[in-house]
Amino acid sequence: MAKKGFKAKIQRFGSYLSGMIMPNIGAFIAWGLITALFIGDGWIPNESLAALVDPMKFYLLPLLIGYTGGRMIHDVRGGVIGAIATMGVIVGADIPMFLGAMIMGPLAGYLLKKIDGLLQDKIRQGFEMLYNNFSVGILGAILACLSVKIIGPVVGALNHILAAGVEGIINAGLLPLANIIIEPAKILFLNNAINHGILSPIGMEQVGDVGKSILFLLEANPGPGLGILLAFAVFGKGMSKSSAPGAAIIHFLGGIHEIYFPYVLSKPTMIVAAIAGGISGVFTLSLFHVGLVAPASPGSIISILALTPHGNYLGVIAGVLIATIVSFLVATLILKTSKSEGKDLSEATEQMEDMKGKKSSVASAINQTESEAESTAVDATKQATNVNTIIFACDAGMGSSAMGASLLKNKFKKAGIEDIFVTNKAINEIPDEADIVITHKDLTERAKEKIPTAEHISVENFLNSPKYDELVDRLKNSNEAKEPSKDTVSTDQQDTNKKSVDDVNKVIFACDAGMGSSAMGASLLKNKFKKAGIDVFVTNKAINEIPDDADIVITHKDLTERAKEKLPTAEHISVDNFLNSPKYDELVERLK
Repeated sequence: MAKKGFKAKIQRFGSYLSGMIMPNIGAFIAWGLITALFIGDGWIPNESLAALVDPMKFYLLPLLIGYTGGRMIHDVRGGVIGAIATMGVIVGADIPMFLGAMIMGPLAGYLLKKIDGLLQDKIRQGFEMLYNNFSVGILGAILACLSVKIIGPVVGALNHILAAGVEGIINAGLLPLANIIIEPAKILFLNNAINHGILSPIGMEQVGDVGKSILFLLEANPGPGLGILLAFAVFGKGMSKSSAPGAAIIHFLGGIHEIYFPYVLSKPTMIVAAIAGGISGVFTLSLFHVGLVAPASPGSIISILALTPHGNYLGVIAGVLIATIVSFLVATLILKTSKSEGKDLSEATEQMEDMKGKKSSVASAINQTESEAESTAVDATKQATNVNTIIFACDAGMGSSAMGASLLKNKFKKAGIEDIFVTNKAINEIPDEADIVITHKDLTERAKEKIPTAEHISVENFLNSPKYDELVDRLKNSNEAKEPSKDTVSTDQQDTNKKSVDDVNKVIFACDAGMGSSAMGASLLKNKFKKAGIDVFVTNKAINEIPDDADIVITHKDLTERAKEKLPTAEHISVDNFLNSPKYDELVERLK
């Protein structure tokens, strides 16, 4: 249990790190392309356009990271104060503050969240907007000043130490050995944490100094995985042989590295092929002194070549090619000499658990019987009438989970299931209204901690799971059994979303800005609820920021349709005037 808890904590920490970088990868790529094209030794040097490089590097990118980190902790206001605090570390140091942003953004959001928890319920009617704005302004100013004087210099010194350490490793020729750690860590689903939480921030520092960084290619190089998949395509057997060519295309061109993990796990000795490919690829890249100008995400050969600076193409292609050849040769040797048939792809995850130490070595704890699994699943299943939202969740909310969501959408479309929303999210961003959450088996416990009220479906492979068809059949049959005929549909259809008292935990007043009269309306309803002894959370938001877990949304009648588009699963109440509506008393009577 201790190992399991420690691994979950490592994954969760890594998820937070990568969660600050991943949503902003587009901005990193934009900066990288501008750098590659317009700096003095770029493809098409242009002094005026090259003037974008430093402001984006020193200000835009750190501020985006700080905003994202704060918002992860405490919504939009957390993002705003995260950006303010990040500005302090930017001014307090003479280098790009990516690491400082990853510290100050979440810290500022956390502190604001704690202060809100202490003070927000004590704010008197009509002063909500004043509190919301000045709490961010005052705390933000304090944190920005502290960052300039204390935190910025400290983080700057830490940055210099890390950069010097990495430079020393590179100069000593030891960087290829990093793949001894990186390749197994990828199989443990720590790839995003390593790439975007650790390597990318340090790599950006190197780009600022020399215009490129090899660190962006340590994890993103598709060569090791491609070699393994090609070996299975040529020398594999059964399902692994037939599925490997398609997986190779998705891996190499689509950049979804997770797709080759089950092939490695079907024969654990394949990790040697991955490590050998990674080491040889990085050694080749080091010989050519090449790198990328920004993080390659996803790790597709297309994105890698797009971010390769002028004069580095030969070395980058050689690094990918050598990694592919070496991993292919080692994987072929393993397949040809192995006496064991190994596990098929459907059993690969059980082997993963042995490697990770997720479960004890006791066989009964490792091998759960099918009847036990089925009974567990039946206890948690939901009928179609109770399913509105299905979420595919993984560490970053991208990659194979996005492809799994796309597969299920297509299956729903073919089956005529049109009223269930399917999307993919990072595991830390699973919305509260999710009815079914689909995760890889090794992430299911974390998903259950995040939202225990949902039905959780564990899959061994996002791209090929029989549970998708089972889910389609269940929801389709449930719909057909319960769907009324057109002749019996009630004329009061507009009331179908009306919530009972047991279903209401959060009421949101929404308008364009989320301030002004909507804040007053929320304050009025809070007081009415308090007098009636109703324990329901009430607040005001901008209409574009309505939280996913809102049960009732109150809007001016001119904005109700927009609110319904934003959150169709909520009950929507239209009012003529936020400050004087009889519908507030009607709602109080219903919820008493």
